[in-house]
Amino acid sequence: MTNPNTDAAATTSADLAELLELLDLERVDDDLFIGQHGDQVMARTFGGQLLGQGVVAAGRTLVKGAPPVHALHAHFIRGGDVTEPIEYHVDRYRDGRAFANRQVTAKQGDEVVFTMLVAFQDNSAGLAHAVEIPEVPYPEELPPLDEHFKGYEETIEAFVNALHPVDIRFANDPAWVMKGTGEKLTHNRAWMKADGVLPDDPLMHVATMAYSSDTTVLDSIITTHGLSWGHDRLFAATVNHSMWFHHDFRFDEWMLYATESPVAAGSRGLGSGRFFKRDGTLATSVVQEALIKYFPPRD
Repeated sequence: MTNPNTDAAATTSADLAELLELLDLERVDDDLFIGQHGDQVMARTFGGQLLGQGVVAAGRTLVKGAPPVHALHAHFIRGGDVTEPIEYHVDRYRDGRAFANRQVTAKQGDEVVFTMLVAFQDNSAGLAHAVEIPEVPYPEELPPLDEHFKGYEETIEAFVNALHPVDIRFANDPAWVMKGTGEKLTHNRAWMKADGVLPDDPLMHVATMAYSSDTTVLDSIITTHGLSWGHDRLFAATVNHSMWFHHDFRFDEWMLYATESPVAAGSRGLGSGRFFKRDGTLATSVVQEALIKYFPPRD
């Protein structure tokens, strides 16, 4: 996991530095951690923040030499209050040489906001296969995210003003641009990496990816119908989120997040995604379910 560029401070954006500070939880007790909110917040706690901070809380209860994260399964119970800190309570279910299991419960006061099971397992040789990486332009050939914001600053104001610790390069037009062209798309492709150098600790790479995995994964639900955030009256709230980690990776190197939506029904939509390393290795699989409602314009 070692990166030859060790001058992290000189190559880390201010937004990434803020994310790393948010992920550096305060340890109150062996199994209790406190997480803060940043200055750039939305109406409720960003789900990716809960995922990332939850991963860190679980990982910091392991002993040195413990196995790496192999899966997480999270449920979002209520929206977090962005004016208050979050308590992360960790329950230890198993500790072994090859396996470990934790449950993380995020609370504000007496209310549970979020709960997540995190599994750790050693990687060993066995059967191996994977789907191929989609063919898309390389990130260096694609415009930075700021270019897609031009002319849409008011339409997607919340997204424009959000924290941007991750460099995102869309391989297709984002939803708000497609809305103007009338295009529909059943999948979305975006290259992602931390906007700077991450510490060598593998847990921070997993936590940063978890944070980022809550971005764009629902887009295919709405682009399948030719809809867009900002342009259309949409309400979305994540219900659950799962990730499986197949291969080691560094999230300060480019990874392609390929997402699609296999189904939407019962006021819920399912988004699935895959993070591919630049060499084509499938590193991580993601599935997220969200409550999603569309309010068509009245005639």
